[in-house]
Amino acid sequence: MEKVKILLIEDHVMTRLGTAMVIKQVENFELVAEAGDGESGINLARKFLPDVILMDIGLPKLDGIEATKKLKQELNIGSGILMFTSRDNRDDVFSALKAGADGYIMKGSSPETLINAINAIGSGASWLDPQIARLVLSSIQEDEEKQETQEELAKPQDKKENNKYGLTRRELEVLSLIVEGLSNPEISERLVVSLATTKAHVHSILQKLYIQGRAKAAVFAVQEGLV
Repeated sequence: MEKVKILLIEDHVMTRLGTAMVIKQVENFELVAEAGDGESGINLARKFLPDVILMDIGLPKLDGIEATKKLKQELNIGSGILMFTSRDNRDDVFSALKAGADGYIMKGSSPETLINAINAIGSGASWLDPQIARLVLSSIQEDEEKQETQEELAKPQDKKENNKYGLTRRELEVLSLIVEGLSNPEISERLVVSLATTKAHVHSILQKLYIQGRAKAAVFAVQEGLV
């Protein structure tokens, strides 16, 4: 079995040790290097070209968001970047995703969740912590409510119907529930439709967005402001 090569960039020593211990216990994971600041992390990423970079945000010398931007946009490193942080505010989440992060997970997550997230990023998919997905969705909804009071803006339904990806209003509803972390049966129950109908909507959404996988669709929806 080919191993997932991981670079861990975390300045807090105890957190780095604990996380490294989790990684080393997984048979198909290989921890190729560790760094305690953003600049060192970039140098190690260029040297080892890992499959996954586990990146803290609050790093010395160069913070995780700027390091992600440099790796993705300037150096064009092909590694998947999973933000691993205790910061759950909207500004940090959006900044990280816009910088090119492929996923966002909280440090309080269980080892099993962390392993699943790394596997997802390592396979080319994306990962968005359900807690973060709910925060982002809530923030977007609050912004929309404020915008509705402005006369120059189109009605919400007109805005949604004119999205550049051709998603229908129902597909946007389904997409927003995917961002919330709901499964197909849960979406069916929420929208009062059959499971087959929900699956058809999800399939159509992925085709229109040219994306494989629900997690990646959720991250893309947040980045593009579709929900």
